[in-house]
Amino acid sequence: MSVKDLFLKYVQIHSVSRMGAESNPSNELEWDIAKVVAEDMRAVGLKNVTLADNCYVYGWLDATPGYEDAPAIGFIAHMDTATDFCGENVKPRVIENYDGSDVELGAGRSLTAKVFPHLPSLAGKTLIVTDGTTLLGADDKAGIAEILTAVSEIIAEGIPHGRLCIGFTPDEEVGLGAAGFDLPLFGAKYAYTVDGGPINSVDYECFNAASASVSFKGFNVHPGSAKNTMINAALLAMEFNAMLPAGSIPAHTEGYQGFFHLLSVEGNTEAARLEYIVRDHDAHLFEARQKQLQHITQLMNDKYGGGTVTLELAQSYRNMAELVAPAFHLVENAKKAIAEAGLEPVSTPIRGGTDGATLSYMGLPCPNLGTGGWAAHGPYEHCTVEDMETMVGIIKGITALYAQHRD
Repeated sequence: MSVKDLFLKYVQIHSVSRMGAESNPSNELEWDIAKVVAEDMRAVGLKNVTLADNCYVYGWLDATPGYEDAPAIGFIAHMDTATDFCGENVKPRVIENYDGSDVELGAGRSLTAKVFPHLPSLAGKTLIVTDGTTLLGADDKAGIAEILTAVSEIIAEGIPHGRLCIGFTPDEEVGLGAAGFDLPLFGAKYAYTVDGGPINSVDYECFNAASASVSFKGFNVHPGSAKNTMINAALLAMEFNAMLPAGSIPAHTEGYQGFFHLLSVEGNTEAARLEYIVRDHDAHLFEARQKQLQHITQLMNDKYGGGTVTLELAQSYRNMAELVAPAFHLVENAKKAIAEAGLEPVSTPIRGGTDGATLSYMGLPCPNLGTGGWAAHGPYEHCTVEDMETMVGIIKGITALYAQHRD
């Protein structure tokens, strides 16, 4: 199958993950795509394909004879789609020889150059869009299709390679994509996640990330006799948030700038809760942000009494830059392959995280490559067949470069 055919097949398989689920994978639906992907891995020629009991899929190609001393290189993508928008009954629409103009999707939605100024640059390509009622799933089913198509062409064209390791994960969209990843079974020394936007990107810096849950305990009495007695938990939550810097939120930050992002607010006079995510590229600033939350908690407990405010911090992932640095050839080789494909390689700080960040801290240096997808997680998601085909060539180019690489 072509990369286009694989992609169109995968996006029509409902595979949304579920936030907060205790099962593994988070949604039984993810088994549907995992089984299909495992069969396709065997079909393209991967050996020892394993569908693990936690819904991870692994397979590999032994090194071309004479290249056994080349490092084992891996490529990883995720099978689940985001929870942000409907991922069921995806009906992809293929627009041949797209003219670069605005596209009416359906459901009252349009893909416009005003919102997406890159659209005219896609003129002449085969554009794939949604019908306006679902996301598309290019994040990250484009990555799966590109990796498997590259493997098929590497075999068919006899491209020399060291051991080639392929892995597909569930639950990336709920932050658990690398949690159950079996590094020994995967077998790679170095790897790339293929899970991003522009195909000329190779990204190796991401946020340090944590989540913060802040609980407020009020004291509720009749409002008619509440003077000097009532403690309103909802007002405590407002007071807490007001002590955070107003400009340090996603809407006012970019590049390397971190933020506090208030995800949800709930509560009443008796009890309230705030949920945040905390992000910063700089490790020292990241620690300072967490200390700021702890300081505000202490201030409010000093003011209203111990136990009034409870802060729970949970670490999510770390900036992978320091782990990729000792193996910076991963970035250099990716940029070389991108340049050989006729593109100008770029690296930008990821304002988020990837499975590669967690995998890097697990011992597998793993920067991130693009897929050619745009506007992920919503009805405006789109990609082009030509960009996916170019990405196939970039994966092949990286594979060929590592056949010549020796540590």
